[in-house]
Amino acid sequence: MPRAQRIIIASRNRGKVREIRNILALKDVLLQDLLDIGFRESIEEEGESFEENALIKAETVHRWCRVPVISDDSGLVVPYLKGEPGVRSARYAGTGADDGKNNQLLLEKLRNARGEERRAWFACVALFYYDDGVYRTAEGRVEGIITDRPRGNNGFGYDPLFFVPHLGKTMAQLTDDEKNSISHRGAAFRGIKKYIDHYLARVEE
Repeated sequence: MPRAQRIIIASRNRGKVREIRNILALKDVLLQDLLDIGFRESIEEEGESFEENALIKAETVHRWCRVPVISDDSGLVVPYLKGEPGVRSARYAGTGADDGKNNQLLLEKLRNARGEERRAWFACVALFYYDDGVYRTAEGRVEGIITDRPRGNNGFGYDPLFFVPHLGKTMAQLTDDEKNSISHRGAAFRGIKKYIDHYLARVEE
């Protein structure tokens, strides 16, 4: 397969990688993740925004492999908690914390919250980095409510606590196709797909 048609997804999260592959549905492209290519470096996501963190990941991986990179950063935003967990969503309960501990901490902090106070949204910035300092981004967002207990066994992260009112289900109760059709990540990656398609068409000329 031509080098230009190899793209790296800057993630080790196989659940996220599966979602990205399904959303982009790229043909004749070898989409590899960090586990596939043996990338073991730690990436310090110290940005102040989702876009900054996505760019940090993409630049770091691109320097290592010199291949176009797809990255994203996403998180849960709860206005009642002044925007927490935000860019710290994956490490809300501390470095190395798993989904269960992060979810438990969120529920504890919302223990006395009622009604609109439990309103939240998932936000995602997807980024396609295809040359030194050259990249495109797209954003996605989905509104919801934080439940009082986990529901559903699909998805990952805060999905079991994130209730989507117009569907009457949490994200973790949706099928992959249902989730991708309405999710923040789905919207963001559909947004950058046009840039990826344009890049692939150009390198194949």
